[in-house]
Formats: sequence, C-alpha cells, structure tokens
Amino acid sequence: MCGRARPGHLRGVATVVLKLFNIVKPHKAFFGQKDFQQTVIIKKMVEDLNSDVDVVVLPTVREEDGLAMSSRNQYLGPEERKSATVLYRSLEEARLLFNKGERSAELLRYTIIKIFKSEPSVLLEYVAIVNPKTLEEVKEAEEGTVIALAARIGKTRLIDNIVL
Repeated sequence: MCGRARPGHLRGVATVVLKLFNIVKPHKAFFGQKDFQQTVIIKKMVEDLNSDVDVVVLPTVREEDGLAMSSRNQYLGPEERKSATVLYRSLEEARLLFNKGERSAELLRYTIIKIFKSEPSVLLEYVAIVNPKTLEEVKEAEEGTVIALAARIGKTRLIDNIVL
C-alpha cells in the first residue's frame, strides 16, 4: 500500500511510536482510522513486543463534504479542495455496492477507478481492498474488509479508507 510510494516511512513511524511508548509507558494509545495502515502496523508491533498498551482506533473525522480531516488539506487550493472529495465519494460508492451484495474486490476497485476518472486533476496512486488484520489484498470483500486508497492532487498526497 503506502510502502511503495513512501519507502521506510512506516518503519520510521513504528520506531518513533515504540520509543514514545517506552518513555511514557501509556496504558492506552489513541490513533485515527484515517491512518489505517499505520494502526495495523502499530497494533502488530505492540502484540509482537508484548507491550502493555491498549491501542484504540478512533473513527475518521470528516469535513462536511466528506473529506477526511488532515493537516495536508491546508495545501489544497479551492479547486483542488473540491476535487479532493472524489476520495470519499468513490469509497462511499464502493460501500453502496457492497451493501447491495457485491463482493468482488476487482469490481469494487474498478468502480473506484472509474469515479476517479471523472476528476482528471486527481491522480489515484493506489486502491487496495485488504484484510483488516494482515493488510493482504483479498479477492472477495466481506464484512470488516477495508478499502484504502491514496491520491495526489497537485503536490499534495491524501489517503482515506473505509471499513465495509
């Protein structure tokens, strides 16, 4: 997923978080669902290292138009900001298909790609339909499967995801 575009980033995040956990020794640590891949890696790290930290994942907070709140949103110009709503719109369309019974990951992915084509200023970097514990891509979506994506709008890279 994000590893291809940002090699070493998640390893660095895990290292910093582990150092923080070792210094602060929290009982609970709260992370946002928006950074889904990061939360999976941190949960796995906590489990593998037998850390006594309860990792709590909180829902993604969204703007009124559905765009996931992010410090990166400030880098978007007005037109880019409007175009950026395609991230959540495409995810919601895939969720709608899933709720109507569609299980093919390929068809759900195709639906998202097709919607992105309506916003030529937004470059879809990846869309992954994955197992929520292993991050492995699935062929068939089921309850709890995660659809994650990343896109570039100008120089700004945005990520988003939903849990089916």
